[in-house]
Amino acid sequence: MKPSSFQNARVWRLGADVDTDVLAPGAYMKHGLDVIGLHCLEAVRADFASGVQAGDVLVAGANFGIGSSREQAAGVLRHLGLAAVIAPSYSGLYFRNAFNLGLLLLTCPEAEKIEEGERVALQFDGDTPQVMRANGQVLACAAIPDFLMDMVDAGGLLPLLKNRKQG
Repeated sequence: MKPSSFQNARVWRLGADVDTDVLAPGAYMKHGLDVIGLHCLEAVRADFASGVQAGDVLVAGANFGIGSSREQAAGVLRHLGLAAVIAPSYSGLYFRNAFNLGLLLLTCPEAEKIEEGERVALQFDGDTPQVMRANGQVLACAAIPDFLMDMVDAGGLLPLLKNRKQG
């Protein structure tokens, strides 16, 4: 069993090509994640920042996290308590920033089948995560290497390295 598994997570649905500017708007970058979080996704989902709850998941179309390399775009989702992001593909920079900050990304080719407000769960078959839909459908995701899961489970790369140094 993987410690980062989730059960009964509420889905927030977005389209494709979600860029870092809507995740962490440039006008608020001089502030911390607490302020950035108030404006996360406001350009595409005005209800997101005020309605998201810890343990929810974000489901998006292809190319999630395109745009700049600002790590706050991944950090703000972790700050808001998201359990995971599920999408068919990610920007390479966003992918690495997310795992470095402890945010679980699931690469799921069939993510578009998951609906707004649906409740989903995650289970692992070895290193391969599966999204369990409320209707019983199982969606396979790409395997996640152990070193990336170690980062998620530790809360990010820096906490992982700190734990290893102390341990």
